[in-house]
Amino acid sequence: MQRRSALKSMAVAVGGLMALPGWASGWNRTTVQSARFLSAPQDALLADVAETILPATDTPGAKALNVHQFIQKMITDCFEPTAQETLKKGLAAVEEKARATYGKSFAEGDATQRTTLLSGLNASEDPTLKSFYSTVKNLTIRGYMTSEYVMTNLTKFEFAPGRYHGCVPVTASSKTLTEKK
Repeated sequence: MQRRSALKSMAVAVGGLMALPGWASGWNRTTVQSARFLSAPQDALLADVAETILPATDTPGAKALNVHQFIQKMITDCFEPTAQETLKKGLAAVEEKARATYGKSFAEGDATQRTTLLSGLNASEDPTLKSFYSTVKNLTIRGYMTSEYVMTNLTKFEFAPGRYHGCVPVTASSKTLTEKK
């Protein structure tokens, strides 16, 4: 009967609507931030890779601005699930190459060794390593440039439409654009 299937569909829909507020109330900032998929050593390695790409100078580096957390959040929320595996494989390859080349971990290497290692990934024939380096580099730059520190201290970002000055003193030297022509 058509009526029975319609009633079943309505019951499922009402049940779903009743359960929705319960799910929404359990959603908070902590659960959103817990979307990390890397282990603590992998997270530290990703922070070191990001710091190698954008080191601290007279401004804070990528590690100080927690760009590695931004990378994980973007990979989790905006990329295909295969990107997580690519990131994990890339981090493992970075650590393995550091140990094979310099006999120490990537974190223990100096800036020149780290930079050389990452440049080698960029020139690699392996598409996974190349994709890893490209993704991490792009997300590091994006995360750094969109961080609160850079937006407020370096680029002087203001929300659109900006400030409104309803009362501005006009002097005799103030001319409009049409008067200057």
